[in-house]
Amino acid sequence: MRIGVLGAGAVGGVLAALLDRAGHEVVVAARGAQREAIASSGLRLGGHWGSHTARVSATPLLPAGLDLAIVTTKAQDAAAAIASNSVALDGIPVLVIQNGLSGVSVATTLLPNSPVAGGLALFAASFVAPGEVSVTSPAPTYLGGPAAALFAELLAGVLPVQIVDNFAGAQWTKLFINQLNALPAITGLSVQQCVADHRLRLVLTASMRELVRVAKSAGVHFEPLQGLTDAHLSLFARLPLWAGQLLPLRFARYLGSTPNPGSTLQSIRRGQPTEIDFLNGAVAAAGHAPVNALLVELVHEVERTGKFLTPRQLSTLSSYRRTRASGD
Repeated sequence: MRIGVLGAGAVGGVLAALLDRAGHEVVVAARGAQREAIASSGLRLGGHWGSHTARVSATPLLPAGLDLAIVTTKAQDAAAAIASNSVALDGIPVLVIQNGLSGVSVATTLLPNSPVAGGLALFAASFVAPGEVSVTSPAPTYLGGPAAALFAELLAGVLPVQIVDNFAGAQWTKLFINQLNALPAITGLSVQQCVADHRLRLVLTASMRELVRVAKSAGVHFEPLQGLTDAHLSLFARLPLWAGQLLPLRFARYLGSTPNPGSTLQSIRRGQPTEIDFLNGAVAAAGHAPVNALLVELVHEVERTGKFLTPRQLSTLSSYRRTRASGD
């Protein structure tokens, strides 16, 4: 099949390389150094799913004549990217793999003639350098929506995939997992280092509990992902703050020893805008979440200044905000 990938960063690069390895003709939309690297040396994949150099085509815009397309841009770039590539995307099946809650609705609105599926990539990937990506932690990709079965069939021999009926609930569970992104972006530390620091672990636990409380107030039923069920998360939100730390520690064990910077810190290191407004910002927009709101402010401050906070500075700010808001 002839497949277009819109957004050839970490996740998009991994998918493009895997699809090429599976024998598909892949075209990626890329610009600047990324396009030049792919054109000269190919798209290099490394990490847990093996090594492969994909000889894919790289063009500024996706061409017409594709059989289907996968959109993996950052959430804040999705609308503009889809609109710019609407000629190529119109009428063909489109899979949107994106963080946050709005990816599928944005694509459905902009592409009324295209069957749209949603995807949630649970594997961790790093953009190592232009033309090079790596899988740092393997995990399934979850699909939902009208075109989910089509993309599940396509990807079944490429990487682990699973269809979920409650895709909205799955998005909230993935948003819970994405709580791991803010602290590395603020401190410059890996996810594992953040969880290992007891001060940062308390901040993470507090922000995670806020998410669950906001979601349950909105009537969300969390879809089971990576062993996280609605019952587990509901119980977690009721536990004392000190006891809730066991869940972040479990995440750290799952990630293993390879340092995971998280996608938000990767964006900061590349000097690109982060999607924090669609992660912790989505929680703050949905309900009362002062710790999440503070984390959004601090990520944007790091974006503006390039200066990371120490764990002590962050812990002090978060403790103050949390105590004022909830008395924890």
